[in-house]
Amino acid sequence: MDHTSPLQKQYLRKLRSERRRVLFFRIFLAVAFFCLWETAARLEWIDSFFFSSPSKVASTFLSMWKDGSIFLHVGITLSETLISFFLVVVLGLAAALILWLCTPISQILEPYLVVLNSLPKSALAPLLIVWLGANFKTIIVAGMSVAIFGTILNLYTGFSETSKDKIKLIYTLHGTKKDALFKVVLPSTIPLVISIMKVNIGLCLVGVVIGEFIGARNGLGYLIIYGSQVFQLNLVITSIIILCVIAMLLYGILSLAEKHYLKRL
Repeated sequence: MDHTSPLQKQYLRKLRSERRRVLFFRIFLAVAFFCLWETAARLEWIDSFFFSSPSKVASTFLSMWKDGSIFLHVGITLSETLISFFLVVVLGLAAALILWLCTPISQILEPYLVVLNSLPKSALAPLLIVWLGANFKTIIVAGMSVAIFGTILNLYTGFSETSKDKIKLIYTLHGTKKDALFKVVLPSTIPLVISIMKVNIGLCLVGVVIGEFIGARNGLGYLIIYGSQVFQLNLVITSIIILCVIAMLLYGILSLAEKHYLKRL
């Protein structure tokens, strides 16, 4: 038996209507953009050699699909991104916990973390190539370098801003810092961790592409550099669009995980 009140049903209908409206306009904007792009290229408002067109991008994608090269390059970029993302999450959590557990260490290292987070990561990529060589490991480190320091700072800030009253209550009940960590700090910061992960998955993808620009022979970043060097700009734009799709899918997966967790609360 449905116990939902009429006002609740009206509110739920309004929410569903709002979601459909947002989805419609998202799809409409994407379709309108590609239609305008194709029209501009066909009517020669823009030079399709430099700006390509949706039809040329689709043709390039299909040719890469047929020869199988798209699977190689997407697979390499995706694997590098996921590995760097996993390492950022694990190492970022571990470092933030150490800083929270040991206040003197956090006071010493915090300004250095701020400086490292402020560095332009694209400037580090050539140094990483010199130090580590042009290999898979270097690209993973490049992907991590974009997100790791910001992750540590944001997580540490989140841990530090956890309710002081709840932590005092733990200590009042003769609990230890370990009890405060596992019963208050970590449970209350899970939404923050997921939110940071949603940002980091895109940052890791950016870092990996920067690494591939300089030290790779495969991957979507390599295709972008190669295509620009030989003036195959259809290949460049196709690779960029594929990167956008990958970023959207990865972000969407983490958003679904966040919604699933919030429903369980």
